[in-house]
Amino acid sequence: MFLKKPTIYIGYDPTEEIYCEVLKKSIEANTKDSYNIVPIVQSEVRRAGLYWRSGELTESGVVDTFDRKPFSTEFSFTRFLAPMLNQYSGLALFMDCDMYVRSDITEIFDTHGSNRNVAISCVKHDYAPAESTKMGGKVQTVYNRKNWSSFVLWNCDHPKVKELTTGDVNTKTGSWLHGFYWLESEFIGNIKQEWNWLDGHSAENIEPKNVHFTTGGPIYKDWKPTREVDGKYAKEWKDFYLDKLKVKKKKHD
Repeated sequence: MFLKKPTIYIGYDPTEEIYCEVLKKSIEANTKDSYNIVPIVQSEVRRAGLYWRSGELTESGVVDTFDRKPFSTEFSFTRFLAPMLNQYSGLALFMDCDMYVRSDITEIFDTHGSNRNVAISCVKHDYAPAESTKMGGKVQTVYNRKNWSSFVLWNCDHPKVKELTTGDVNTKTGSWLHGFYWLESEFIGNIKQEWNWLDGHSAENIEPKNVHFTTGGPIYKDWKPTREVDGKYAKEWKDFYLDKLKVKKKKHD
């Protein structure tokens, strides 16, 4: 699990395991090079002594015991352990699990990995959802630089990345972590929006290389796309799932 070579880390939550499986398969299906693809499982990083945050179940969902704010997935904070898991060495790409890759992700490493002046690279969304809840009744938390942390290429060797400690990951507020407040703006590189295309938000004329189902997406029975283009990519996700995963699972069973 503790790897130095370029690695793709996926945020894992047991309630969205299908998303995690499809994302991994979609990366492999579209990528010429072979990468380590590692889910960040909360129970595993706890056992490793890297994660000790806790949550409290309330009427509005699970609330973090440190900043008293709700969080919706098990990888809300564990995502920031990616550089530690990579032993502060080399390149590490973190991705939310509710994504679907449609292009060769080697482009991210080739285009942005060579810029050693930046600590991280991400899509700099200007995104403030109007909805107060997500699918499944989870609270929608609004914070500065929302969704920047959902797709991040980490330059793990960078001195600024090394300033982020496991103590920070476990005790700092969600807004401080997700807003990258330990970094000056000059150390944050920019990735084109096509690599973190948000359903219900990103421009319809952008051809996404990576679709991000931020409004819930096709694994939720009650989910409905807000735009025709969102439904198009949801159908593409479903077709991929049926072709690459569901049929094989039935044969295995």
